[in-house]
Amino acid sequence: MTIREAARILGAEIIQDEFEDIPLRGGYTSDLLSDVLAHAAEGDALLTIQAHKNTVAVAALKRIPVIIICNSRPVPRDMETTAREQRIALLRTGKNQFALSGELYGLLHRAGATPHFSQ
Repeated sequence: MTIREAARILGAEIIQDEFEDIPLRGGYTSDLLSDVLAHAAEGDALLTIQAHKNTVAVAALKRIPVIIICNSRPVPRDMETTAREQRIALLRTGKNQFALSGELYGLLHRAGATPHFSQ
């Protein structure tokens, strides 16, 4: 399942749409960026409430292709700009991280993927 397919099915708003629409491997849910650095894997979606440009920097370092901001948090312009520069998709949803994690896992599983959720 690609990033755009996941966004459509999850009902997530695409904030930054200049990215490569690649298949997702899995996901990582965390608000602690040092935890993301230590444990997220390349190809994961990052589910978080951390809406600032440092989140994009961490995603770029880990080769995370999409950040999904939960709880309808506002996305600052500098975060959107940095995500565009890094070609990282930036999505937003009103769902909380727990619900979104479960939904994304189910979608990937039903799509025939073996969802990889980093630990």
